[in-house]
Amino acid sequence: MGTSEPGFEDFLEDKKRVRNPFVPVGALITAGVLTAGLISFRQGNSKLGQKLMRARVVVQGATVALMVGTAYYYGDNPWQAK
Repeated sequence: MGTSEPGFEDFLEDKKRVRNPFVPVGALITAGVLTAGLISFRQGNSKLGQKLMRARVVVQGATVALMVGTAYYYGDNPWQAK
């Protein structure tokens, strides 16, 4: 147990959390488009529902890209020698 490498718990305790305000906004937009698409399908408007589901995939992908980009930009390797 006397290794010089920091553990994952140490990394989490020392790391200042960085928040991207666009990620929650993207999540809310994704949920809204998903809800609208499901409502459209229920009302029998399958063409609009299909377009909304495609839009949901695009918005969801953008949100995930923001999350990955933020993690990459602000992240560092805790096992890398400083």
